[in-house]
Amino acid sequence: QVQLVESGGGLVQAGGSLRLSCAASGSAFDIGTMGWYRQAPGKQRELVAGITSGGSTNYANSVKGRFTISRDNAKNTVYLQMSSLTPEDTAVYYCNYRYRRDYWGQGTQVTVSS
Repeated sequence: QVQLVESGGGLVQAGGSLRLSCAASGSAFDIGTMGWYRQAPGKQRELVAGITSGGSTNYANSVKGRFTISRDNAKNTVYLQMSSLTPEDTAVYYCNYRYRRDYWGQGTQVTVSS
């Protein structure tokens, strides 16, 4: 069983930066794929960024060049560095771990004011 706990969300002005962290507990953390998803009010949850166990990354077009995902397997932690934030980035951000099934964190709110 894997448990995920996100932190680092908050309120930031447009153009600012935030770093989200997701700490995982349980076994086999370094095997699966990690990802960050977000869900804005009235919208479907969408993939923001993902990183494989080998370190390969992928990003939503809307965040390319602004967000960076990374993972530290020794610390069982995945990060999302977000820069040049806009109000359109406002959402609840969820950490995801995928290995044989999906595991989700509880979510952390990111609010970007204009």
